[in-house]
Amino acid sequence: MSDCRKTADQVRALLQSCKGNGPQQTRTFYDSWSTYEQDFAMLNYRAPNFGVDFLDATFCGTRADVQVLDVACGSGLVTKLMSELGFRNFVGVDGSEGMLDLAAQSGLYQDLRLALLGTDPLPAQTGTFDVVILVGALSPGFIPVSVVRELCHAAKPGGLVCMVRGEHRGAEHDMYQCDLQRELQLMEEEGLWGQLAVQHTDRYMNDTFPDPDQQGELFLSGTAYLYKKKELHNKEVCLQVSRFLFRASPNHRERARN
Repeated sequence: MSDCRKTADQVRALLQSCKGNGPQQTRTFYDSWSTYEQDFAMLNYRAPNFGVDFLDATFCGTRADVQVLDVACGSGLVTKLMSELGFRNFVGVDGSEGMLDLAAQSGLYQDLRLALLGTDPLPAQTGTFDVVILVGALSPGFIPVSVVRELCHAAKPGGLVCMVRGEHRGAEHDMYQCDLQRELQLMEEEGLWGQLAVQHTDRYMNDTFPDPDQQGELFLSGTAYLYKKKELHNKEVCLQVSRFLFRASPNHRERARN
């Protein structure tokens, strides 16, 4: 892609050109997008600010001490904003090497990991991060709904998971939203986490597929979700340890072989 500054209409056309791409095509598209931040600025992309402000308003603790997993980190927009608020420890994950190269230039990440989520597992150990944040990639053709469970697994007990998505129009986006809501509710019912807050914005970014019959600057709306991973109580910890010791016992292994 050219490094010259684009107009908002040119950026829209660029995004429209990749509609319907599969995961590998999308990865190739983002690998070559060296002007990603400048181009998205042309579309008044406010999702990172919206998500970080939403998280920060609820966060309690010493920001410099927490471990943050920035999923679908792109060029590092979210981490740059979080660092301005005092967060210091970041691991970034993205499916595009080109985006990770841009993120590395920020000098803010302790580690950057390549993974095409939905195809590759989330490269994060269970129960590692105080904050897991994902902004902008929860949509068809990017990150499937099934990855939401992996975000929860990566968080420490009592850790926060913040997700932000734009409300794009179309049948496939409506279906994705229904599947996401169903999964979020199911995970609550399973006791994996509890919802702390939900916030809506009418100005997530400029619409990339505007209705030609409407006049003026059209914005997409968006929603931010904040969940707290369930903390294990002493009885639950003891029960899990007992189960582990039972499975590891020689008698149990002998019975399993028989």
